[in-house]
Amino acid sequence: MASLDLVVVYGSVRTERLGIRLARGVVKALEERGHKVTLIDPLEYRLPLLDKMWKQYGEGEAPEDLQRMHDVIVPADGFLIVTGEYNKAVPPALKNLLDHFLETWFWRPSGICSYSYGRFGGVRAASTLRQILAELGMPAVPSEINVPAVHKAFDEDGNPTDPDFAKWTKRFFEEFEWYAEAFKAQRAKGTPY
Repeated sequence: MASLDLVVVYGSVRTERLGIRLARGVVKALEERGHKVTLIDPLEYRLPLLDKMWKQYGEGEAPEDLQRMHDVIVPADGFLIVTGEYNKAVPPALKNLLDHFLETWFWRPSGICSYSYGRFGGVRAASTLRQILAELGMPAVPSEINVPAVHKAFDEDGNPTDPDFAKWTKRFFEEFEWYAEAFKAQRAKGTPY
């Protein structure tokens, strides 16, 4: 497997957020698989509530954080989206972040990594997110990572407490890599528009 340029997008800005542990764990797992990985954390990219998408600004007029995020997204071969579940849906910070871009996401696959404090692992948010990602032109691969009790599943640095983490996520990562390679090969031939 060739090295891919991947972006992990995390979606919470809560003060005591726990999902950042999963996001860090996904970054580490992908790096261990030989990929270049960048984490997009909404606390580091202070985007306003959506008024204008990146594409609606003139050349050089986009706010600095918006342009900086755009510059991370453009070269990526795929996106791993890490989402919590807020009222059976995705966190508002994640939806806001995703909506600032449209065509920028196109022609690359995504993978969903959901989590919750409880036992369902954010599966309802994952279901909602799947529709959003398809609309943004980065369809999600069939497999998912769903992590219940995220506060117990990873330490602060993103190290999994389950020694079998690599084993039970192997299929997900292999599937995602396959899609990312396939999309990359097709993008090299050109896109429909």
